[in-house]
Amino acid sequence: MRIRNRNMIAAAIAAALVIPLATTAQAAPIKNPSKNLENTVIDDSLFGLHVKDEQLGVWPTIKFGSLRLWDNGTSWANIETSRGVFDWTNLDNAVATANKNGLSDILMVLSGTPAWATNQRNPLALPAPDASGVPANMADWDNWVRAVATRYKGQIKIYQPWNEANLTTFFTGTPAQMADMTKRAYDIVKSIDPSATIVAPSTGTRLGGPFKRFYPAFLNQLKARDWPVDVWAAHTYPASLGNTNDRQELANKWIDFLKAAKAPNLPLWDTENNYGLGGPGPENPEQDIEGVKAANWTAITYLDALRLGVSRVYMYQWGPYNDLWGIQYNDGAPGAQAMDTLQNWIVGTTYKNCKEKNRKVTCKFRTSTGINQIVYSETGRKTFKAKKQYKQMCQLDGTCSAIPANGKVRTQGPVLLKR
Repeated sequence: MRIRNRNMIAAAIAAALVIPLATTAQAAPIKNPSKNLENTVIDDSLFGLHVKDEQLGVWPTIKFGSLRLWDNGTSWANIETSRGVFDWTNLDNAVATANKNGLSDILMVLSGTPAWATNQRNPLALPAPDASGVPANMADWDNWVRAVATRYKGQIKIYQPWNEANLTTFFTGTPAQMADMTKRAYDIVKSIDPSATIVAPSTGTRLGGPFKRFYPAFLNQLKARDWPVDVWAAHTYPASLGNTNDRQELANKWIDFLKAAKAPNLPLWDTENNYGLGGPGPENPEQDIEGVKAANWTAITYLDALRLGVSRVYMYQWGPYNDLWGIQYNDGAPGAQAMDTLQNWIVGTTYKNCKEKNRKVTCKFRTSTGINQIVYSETGRKTFKAKKQYKQMCQLDGTCSAIPANGKVRTQGPVLLKR
């Protein structure tokens, strides 16, 4: 995502052929829940963020474990102002800000072709005009990737070749061209820093036409190049009126495409996520998700990630209020509070499993004092009966209280049950 102004965003999104993959109706439960993350210790890198103006020194007041640099003035189009001429100011500052705050887990998105490097014109492209174009000379792409990997070796360890490569707002090339650019980036970065991680270009899932046309073909092209990625990535923003169940369904479809392609079993990352993003058209109005709902949806997004086998979710974005997306992440916002609280509940614990019965989800986490549970309903408010060994219940606002003598726990969203 990149915010320039509302009219340009609406026009850019509307330009894509839209066949929604999910509606606002109640989606099916997660099918075939993944066991990939069971019995693993929860790392804080699960909780990712985008941070507006991070390159200017802005830093969140909540904990998080992984940072994705996108919309920070750090794209190729922003940095290489003409062939071989680089302005590293924003990227240098972004890395320095993260390091100053004790975070070294930085994902750098390499995409955004400079206008001078492409013959394809697209004034609505993001993150800059014409940035969606295919490089006219692939040597320019190679030199850019080499320059970044050389300068930031040991400082940036994770690279993603492109953002939402299936949407013409961000890329107007073919699946084969994106696979070629991915392979080139993989080979160059690995030759400079063999320990670096290459995350596959992200795919947007909520626009069904572009997703279905691009992604299977792209996977086939990656297969022909011997799968030059270390991590799979998608963006599972649901339609503007969609909810966490719809987000589940989009993630299921993404995973189904990977299985159909017989893609290697690599980590799954959701490298950009939120809800309520408006467009295209009046049938997809912006949705404000506030208060308890914002807290619940944030926590459920991360808990559902564990169920799906998705080991990172990067929320978009920490910063001042912006009505183009539904859940706000800033100081004191319920979504931000829930993200912070959930980390307190589960980071450092061992994730055992999540089980669903009659749309009630029970997730178990082993701690030094035994098994804690997080319970929530996929259908909203519900009363749960806590087992006798649980004495305390905690809410996403950080408050805790004794479980009533009758064991009944009534909640609108995820609640932690402790011994």
